[in-house]
Amino acid sequence: MKFWSGLLASATLLAALPTVPSAHAQAKPRHIAHARPAPGLSAERLARLSTLLKAYVDQGRIAGAVVQIQQDGRTVYADAVGWRDKEARDPMRQDAIFRIASQTKALTSVAILMLMEDGKLLLSDPVGKYLPAWGKTTVAVANDKGGYDVVPAKRAITIRDLLTHTAGISYGGGAGEKAWRDAGIYGWYFADRNEPVADVVARMAALPMAEQPGTKFVYGYSTDILGVLIEKISGQTLDTFMNARIIGPLGMRDTSFYLPPAKAGRLAAVYAADPAGVRRNPDPGVWNGGGHVGQGHYLRGPRVALSGGAGLLSTAADYSRFLEMLRRGGELDGRRYLGRKTVELMVSNQLVDIPYEPGKGFGLGFSLRTDLGKAGELGSVGEFGWGGAYHSSYWVDPAERLTVVYMTQLLPAGSIDDHGKLRALIYQALK
Repeated sequence: MKFWSGLLASATLLAALPTVPSAHAQAKPRHIAHARPAPGLSAERLARLSTLLKAYVDQGRIAGAVVQIQQDGRTVYADAVGWRDKEARDPMRQDAIFRIASQTKALTSVAILMLMEDGKLLLSDPVGKYLPAWGKTTVAVANDKGGYDVVPAKRAITIRDLLTHTAGISYGGGAGEKAWRDAGIYGWYFADRNEPVADVVARMAALPMAEQPGTKFVYGYSTDILGVLIEKISGQTLDTFMNARIIGPLGMRDTSFYLPPAKAGRLAAVYAADPAGVRRNPDPGVWNGGGHVGQGHYLRGPRVALSGGAGLLSTAADYSRFLEMLRRGGELDGRRYLGRKTVELMVSNQLVDIPYEPGKGFGLGFSLRTDLGKAGELGSVGEFGWGGAYHSSYWVDPAERLTVVYMTQLLPAGSIDDHGKLRALIYQALK
């Protein structure tokens, strides 16, 4: 399969530049690239990124993807490659809607910090102050008999613990995994549940956590609990609060917890990595050992569970606006969303002496780059970002004034190396 060529031939126009389509063009995925001149990026060198993404589609390693790069708030590269729905022969578009899973966490983290700025909470507040079931928690400690003992937590879990994933709360793993599975709580996926997340979180409180609070980085339900705190403290549902304070004001028109029926034709299909080429995941999906795998219940599901940790749908353009607000210190287009010092706190390493990945730390909602040499990959000190279970990714590089959003739907992703190469080809294009 060949793609249209002649892309990025001119760096002076923000326009699609496909060649003249052949007679069988309807059977080809559409590939579109936009660029306009930027003082710090070479359009010619960025074209290597288009070539790479096309190759991944040709090789059957991804079905399709969208990339959007901004510098100084201007879109300097936006590309859609491959298929939105390969079986329907529907090309990927830049306005395709993606399941962003854990990229939701950044919005939930901003929302809880907004409540802090409203004077409604302190980061040092114990969670039990607002959710009484969390007043006293326990921890599962493995014993030499192959089981585990349940011991009291040495201190209360705080809101800051939740933001930094140091609360000791996993996605149902750890020594007490059986208790979580017996309670029907494991995996990050909530969209199929016909009960509010608050009800699930209330049941979590009685289960043994994976680690003592404040001792280790443990990735799990912490941000879902933050979502419940937002509802409890604000008196609004999570979607109502986010729409009023973040999504609506930022103009994120295609960001929501569930898909409006009128937008069904823009939702990108989910595929799984396979040696023979990507294969389409089942609709709506199945549960495996690690959680839900499939197209999901975002269109025809019960629309009850609003997951602050992994529930949102969005587009590259929408998410880029959210990131640009953070890059600018909490302000965009003359409106302030967070105070400048609050954003500074978000992007400072909160782990201190808690082990994490070499050259990286974790702030209030996303990972941070603290040392280039120790991290061993291209980037900048002070960069922050994260990703989602469907293999989407994002980062903000304040030093280079960049925001990067990469959207695809690949679960499981296998051994694909696209994230690393995406990073390499973006940074090699800097002048």
